[in-house]
Amino acid sequence: MKKLSLLLFIMMVSVLIAACSNSSNESDTSNNSATDTKETAETPETTEPVEVEFWHAMSDTHEKWLEDATAKFNEEHENITVKLVNQGSYGDLSQKLLAAAKAKTSPTIAQAYAEWMTDYDQNNLVVDLAPMINGENGFPADQSYEDISEVFRDDNTFGDKILGLPFNKSSRVLFYNKTYFEDNGLTPPTTWDELATAATTLTKEIDGKNVIGMGFENGLGTELSMWIEQAGGDFVDEKEGKVLFNSEAGLNALTFIDTMLKDGTARMAGEDGYMSGPFTRGDVGMYIGSSAGIAYVAKDAGDMQWSTTPLPKGVEQAAPFQGTNITMFANSTEAEQAGAFEYMKYLITPENTVDWAKTTGYLPVRESAQQGADWTSFIEENEPFQAGNAQYAYGFIDVRLPGSFAMKNAMQVELDKMLYENATPADTLEAMSSKAQEALDQAK
Repeated sequence: MKKLSLLLFIMMVSVLIAACSNSSNESDTSNNSATDTKETAETPETTEPVEVEFWHAMSDTHEKWLEDATAKFNEEHENITVKLVNQGSYGDLSQKLLAAAKAKTSPTIAQAYAEWMTDYDQNNLVVDLAPMINGENGFPADQSYEDISEVFRDDNTFGDKILGLPFNKSSRVLFYNKTYFEDNGLTPPTTWDELATAATTLTKEIDGKNVIGMGFENGLGTELSMWIEQAGGDFVDEKEGKVLFNSEAGLNALTFIDTMLKDGTARMAGEDGYMSGPFTRGDVGMYIGSSAGIAYVAKDAGDMQWSTTPLPKGVEQAAPFQGTNITMFANSTEAEQAGAFEYMKYLITPENTVDWAKTTGYLPVRESAQQGADWTSFIEENEPFQAGNAQYAYGFIDVRLPGSFAMKNAMQVELDKMLYENATPADTLEAMSSKAQEALDQAK
């Protein structure tokens, strides 16, 4: 594969960014672990004071947790100081990382989606963590690298390289208004048909509000793989770089969404930005969103009775795992890299990944944490956290091909014509498929 120049890479990726926070498609599920790599090296110990700069896109409750955890890490590590730099939204973060790469001023580490890391690796911008993981100062035996869930290890594994560690990982879930459902004799939908029925039933005046049954996030194009997988189809062949969603399953998925929008039983987030706003106001009865939105809904819901449930299935059950990893940039010094690696390991200790999940709605990234008494007793007592945890069995991760961002951006442009300009699902599917393939081919 011919490598992109950094300039071309920047031009391609910078057009995206309307829906970074929702990125999720299917990825290669090859079972690669750190012990499979041939290269081993000892992680340098940090003996001189070193500052690690970490660029992130966390806000509100999520940022507060990160600040507290980082302060504790800095207190416990005399020679390492981690400096947090909030870069705004994921879109802002992506653009600033691209600008920094061009200027050779990248931070030591940053949050990054796997698609970003693919492009970074093509341009030799990031560090292979495998030697550190396999080195003497790698993970301790009681919290090994292999204890990280396989789906998250796969997301960070590129051939023989490991380009990141998982951090904030979520799943799409269905948020629903329990009062609306109970008052209308509804139970949480488990199938597309039940979802459509519930949307129809709840689209009416309730307690003086003109309620719409179902809500979709504005970045719907970034979660189309979810609908296509649920419809029994395939999204993209990652090995061949071939778009597969122009199929009967793809058409069924688009038609299902389009029908609810056209008959008025569903709406887009629109000017609200995110569906959590209309949902907590009682303007919609349910919506599909990230489990990481639990903290935001809880903050704004007041006395509203609400919960989450696993995603309804079409032909198949399929739930995307989303969220970023932490990657390390190659322009940092060995001392900075050593300090950063200690911090990256710290964020995903069993104790920290569970505390992070409790606070934010993200999911624990370690199997021992997912199965431990601390987490299992917590979700038993806190119902909204159960849905995401239930979806590990049929979860999948994003396509990580070069050009994935450009592909998603092109898809969203075409999808918007169906959502807002009355284009038909068939025409939309054909256009999306063509534009998506073109984006992938240009990145080869």
